[in-house]
Amino acid sequence: MPPIETEEISLDEIYQLAFKVFSSHGCDTDNATALARTVTNAERDGSLSHGLFRIPGYLASLKSGKVNGDAQPKIEQNLDSVITVDGNLGYAPLSHEKGLPVLADAAKRSGIAVMRLINSFHFAALWPETEFLAERGLSGIACTVYKPAVAPAGASKAFFGTNPISFSWPRPNKTPLVFDMATSTLAMGDVQIAAREGHPVPHGTGLGPDGKPSDDPAEILKGVLLPFGGYKGSAISLMVELLAAGMTGESFSYEAEKTDNNDGGPPKGGELILAINPELVAGKGWTDHSEDFFSHLKAIDGVRLPGERRHKNRLDKGPRQVNKDLLSKVRSFL
Repeated sequence: MPPIETEEISLDEIYQLAFKVFSSHGCDTDNATALARTVTNAERDGSLSHGLFRIPGYLASLKSGKVNGDAQPKIEQNLDSVITVDGNLGYAPLSHEKGLPVLADAAKRSGIAVMRLINSFHFAALWPETEFLAERGLSGIACTVYKPAVAPAGASKAFFGTNPISFSWPRPNKTPLVFDMATSTLAMGDVQIAAREGHPVPHGTGLGPDGKPSDDPAEILKGVLLPFGGYKGSAISLMVELLAAGMTGESFSYEAEKTDNNDGGPPKGGELILAINPELVAGKGWTDHSEDFFSHLKAIDGVRLPGERRHKNRLDKGPRQVNKDLLSKVRSFL
């Protein structure tokens, strides 16, 4: 197989390209800025399946009219510890920029607070939300659902979304612990990139259209993904459905499938974000206690904390090598 051709491009050029594309396809300045920042940060951190790779899907939903490119989120806070952000049928990044500071302030006062994001389209990674909270001394949990793509354990028919979940833990004066994972064996975007680049995925990632396990991403895309860890991952995926849809009042994955127009972007849905203030919940000494835990964990040979590679990538301010065909496709939207 011939090597994948790449092109060197700076992070600022990535941002400017994304901003211009979004601006020329129906986004106002606020939304284009939030989306471009999201795409650029994903490329910066090596989260390629949530960077420039997502732009065609974003634009498809703007073109179809499903997504409101000049949406302005509305915030309600009838209870001090419960925040509702109505995305006004826009993409989620601007809602996060508006709502997360309100959530963080509420958690700092109350010890714990929850934010439900509704009437929104989530198409990015979840770590930006929880990392935002960790950088402000809070622990965070975030989850969302999608259209059916994953078969529950023991089944061969899709019912769950890839149903990602993210967790963060603050580490004062240090890089916070942040992880973000699909509850499927691999995220859908990673399977799509593998299919594009023509390399196999781990056996057990999914089933082909014949219902048999496959390591061919193109066959899995015709079939179904599997939850990680069998019944355990399936149970966590079920939990995400209830938190992100049942708790927000938005669509479960199977409901989203019925109402979405299948334009290539995400369905309308909900996201639940929980913020916890360890200073108020655990009390004084929480930092030393948890840092002692991390010291013991890191002393074990071979241990790497979740998210370390992403944060290491972030330290590199230089240009990135981006798939040349993908860049050409994105540029063609201008």
